[in-house]
Amino acid sequence: MSNLQFTGTIHLIGEKKQITDTFSKREFVVTDGAEQYAKFINFELIKDNVDLVNGLQVGQEITVSFNLDGRIWTNPQGEDKFFNSLKAWKIEPVGNAPAP
Repeated sequence: MSNLQFTGTIHLIGEKKQITDTFSKREFVVTDGAEQYAKFINFELIKDNVDLVNGLQVGQEITVSFNLDGRIWTNPQGEDKFFNSLKAWKIEPVGNAPAP
């Protein structure tokens, strides 16, 4: 699935992690701000997109465009495990200025 969007407030911006010489990743969390049962959505930036959060701040409202990715891994016991990730490819600030 691709071209999905989520609008919310930045809760956390993780550090860039250099996995190999040619592959890096970075995670950030966006919340919907609901008073009860708020959602905290963890997005992933990879390769050339890791710098998309540079200049953004915790508390700032953004819209994230992302793709939903899924994969399977078979553990040593032969059990299949399934993983999903939200791979962000575009981030747009909402409004004029970040929140304090």
